[in-house]
Amino acid sequence: MGKTTGFLEYARKENVTIPPEERIRNFDEFHIPMDEEERRKQGARCMNCGVPMCQSGISLGGKVTGCPLHNLIPEWNDEIYHGNIGHALSRLLKKNNFPEFTGRVCPALCEKACIEGRDGDSVTSHDNELFIIESAYKMGLMKPRIPEVRSGKKVAVVGSGPAGLAAADRLNHRGHSVTVFERDDEIGGLLMYGIPNMKLDKKVIRRRRELMEEEGVSFVTSYDVNSKKKAEKLINEYDAVILCCGAKKARSLNVEGIDSDGIYPAVSFLKSATEDLIAGRDFRINAKDKDVVIVGGGDTGNDCTGTCIRQGARSVTQIEMMPRPPKERTKDNPWPMWPNVEKVDYGQEEAIAVFGRDPRVYGTTVDSIISENGSIKKVNTVKVHFDADRKMIKEEGTEKTIPCDLLIIAAGFTGCEDYTAKIFSTELSDRHTVVTDQAYKTNNHKVFSAGDMRRGQSLVVWAIDEGRKCARSVDEFLMGYTNME
Repeated sequence: MGKTTGFLEYARKENVTIPPEERIRNFDEFHIPMDEEERRKQGARCMNCGVPMCQSGISLGGKVTGCPLHNLIPEWNDEIYHGNIGHALSRLLKKNNFPEFTGRVCPALCEKACIEGRDGDSVTSHDNELFIIESAYKMGLMKPRIPEVRSGKKVAVVGSGPAGLAAADRLNHRGHSVTVFERDDEIGGLLMYGIPNMKLDKKVIRRRRELMEEEGVSFVTSYDVNSKKKAEKLINEYDAVILCCGAKKARSLNVEGIDSDGIYPAVSFLKSATEDLIAGRDFRINAKDKDVVIVGGGDTGNDCTGTCIRQGARSVTQIEMMPRPPKERTKDNPWPMWPNVEKVDYGQEEAIAVFGRDPRVYGTTVDSIISENGSIKKVNTVKVHFDADRKMIKEEGTEKTIPCDLLIIAAGFTGCEDYTAKIFSTELSDRHTVVTDQAYKTNNHKVFSAGDMRRGQSLVVWAIDEGRKCARSVDEFLMGYTNME
């Protein structure tokens, strides 16, 4: 611990954000990095606790608190304070393959478990992490680490989301020859096409791809592994195959009028927006001058809100069927549990600035859809609550009709798209996820699986964790032993 009184001397300061009224004019990232002197003070606030809950990654009350990757947070916070970026980087990369991703999109489970957050303000570990990796790139410290010896083993990774990239990165550094197959034009999966550019600039993903290619990883894009012939080719030509195709089967609504025009899954809307932004063309699904209703109050719904506002929506309403969370922790939700409290994310901040109100409507669901000439025009909503058995009950007399020209469904996912799993003859669970043993191995010889395709939809940090652990199992399968931690 570099400064024993740092947590007493320095107040928590987060990266400054560009005001909502200004940042909605474009799709650029809007967090302004703190200068190094101030960042060192934030690193000094870390207490180097005897039991650092920030890196625990444990389940309490049904939710995980602390970093699932078990990041060595106190160690790299201490190095930040001392100005040792190189040492901080070495400790950061020890557990996290892609801190430039998690430093932007992770909800910071580490900070929620920080002991300073028990009675005060937690350490800015999320911003500190991003500072380390971006400083390392600027200083030229992120140089290719090319394996000196190759094992002679070949691994195919199907899917280039965070799980697939993490598995590929680890196995390549171990000395195996890795090829990543991606059906889209660019790698990244939901990092590229599911997270808006203002939250994760796509240049960051391309920068990482260039580094991985210099280190020896091969990428084959615009290649869909969608037939038995292609699956058999991979199994025959490679010593192991890892399926990391995500959980992209979007949940829909079982209501009248769902087949009307103007209704899209959130992942389709966000992907279309990113593709059009990259191509520099008009948005094919455009919220401009439209009344938008978004079903879902989570992170994806928030991303849709921010995107619609940037496109020029006339109004945005976010419908969430769960009740409004409390503003502060309750006695049933004490530290270090994940805080079940209401947060105002960037999309809601922007809606408040543009429309003068929080777009979220809690305890509500879509009851039916009204269309004209085949296109959506209105939605009928109704208040709901849940009984002791978690069954949703509609409340009579609470029906309301609101205008809607564009309905975006951000209600989560029901599992992986079956076709890739089936052509590899892998078993699927009732939740439409690939069944594996504890070593991430499927019932099919040489085939492994990791990420959302195996565990169901989750956070980027969990996907990286899955890819890392799967890589270790594949290495042991290929070599008969492993020296991966």
